[in-house]
Amino acid sequence: MFTRLPIILLALILLAATLGPWALPWRHDVIDWSAVRVPPGSPGHWLGTDAVGRDLLARALAGTRITLLVAAAAAIVSLIFGVAWGAIAGWRGGKVDEVMMRIVDGLYALPFMFVVILLMVLFGRSILLVFLGIGAVEWLTMARVVRGQVLALRERPFVLAAEAAGAPPITIILRHLLPNLAGIAIAYLLLTIPQVVMIESFLSFLGLGVQEPATSLGILVKEGADDMDIAPHALLLPGGILVAILVSLTLLGERLRDRFA
Repeated sequence: MFTRLPIILLALILLAATLGPWALPWRHDVIDWSAVRVPPGSPGHWLGTDAVGRDLLARALAGTRITLLVAAAAAIVSLIFGVAWGAIAGWRGGKVDEVMMRIVDGLYALPFMFVVILLMVLFGRSILLVFLGIGAVEWLTMARVVRGQVLALRERPFVLAAEAAGAPPITIILRHLLPNLAGIAIAYLLLTIPQVVMIESFLSFLGLGVQEPATSLGILVKEGADDMDIAPHALLLPGGILVAILVSLTLLGERLRDRFA
């Protein structure tokens, strides 16, 4: 039951963010000049509008969709880099492993938020760059975890038997090591997504992430914070969605990590 609740909550949020905008009479970027900052429960605007007349519910659903899309894409980038780097380092061992992991240690020492912000400033503020920038600094933990698992698995009898049979390293990694790494990799991937969501929201809060007319939970939290005194629901709605996503993913990831670790 403890595992089902986060899954159900995430499924409901994903379903609402995907299908919800189609059921609303207003798009997230359309301004209703006749309904500027109307309260929740107003006709046509169930949760009210913002300071320029945009529907808050539509913006919350669209922002949730963009935030989840950025998080998923950046997490996939992190997964690909982390698994590949960790698997190669753990399999080769020796000096190759030493050099590769010292590179990881060096990157860990860098202020990753500063690196992402620098990328945004130098190369623009496109969503694609947000994907790549966040993913490029979030693969380090995955690389360490995968390396440790490969070091343990390479001494298992089925791996030694494959080596003795003359199987090439790439075949051993793909057919024998990666399937046994899938569980722990997915667990840490789910733990990476909340970090990515927080980074994306922070960047958008600073104005360096997703740009208008698109929106994200970070942008909505910033706008809600600006209007908190007169429209607290504008902050509570995106903030509640953000907290629900973070808590659900963290609980699910920790549960899977405890199971496969």
